[in-house]
Amino acid sequence: MEIKLDKDYMLNELDLPDRAIFDEIDGTSIWSIEHRIIFEYQGKFYQTYYSVGATESQYESPWQDEDEVECHEVELKEVTVKKWVLK
Repeated sequence: MEIKLDKDYMLNELDLPDRAIFDEIDGTSIWSIEHRIIFEYQGKFYQTYYSVGATESQYESPWQDEDEVECHEVELKEVTVKKWVLK
């Protein structure tokens, strides 16, 4: 399920991205660090993305160019992963 939330509501009322349940770096560019976050909203969990400036001289705040942020409902599932390791 997809929802759109107001950027100001996410920043000020939900205190995102600071109060996200999960926050990981999803990628980088020369100017930005891209994050994927998981947060709870009305008893459900959602995923969305944001980016911040990669250096102190590159100012970029979460969702600065968006009025509404697209969020997708997610669920936590256990996943088995195989990996090659040294003997």
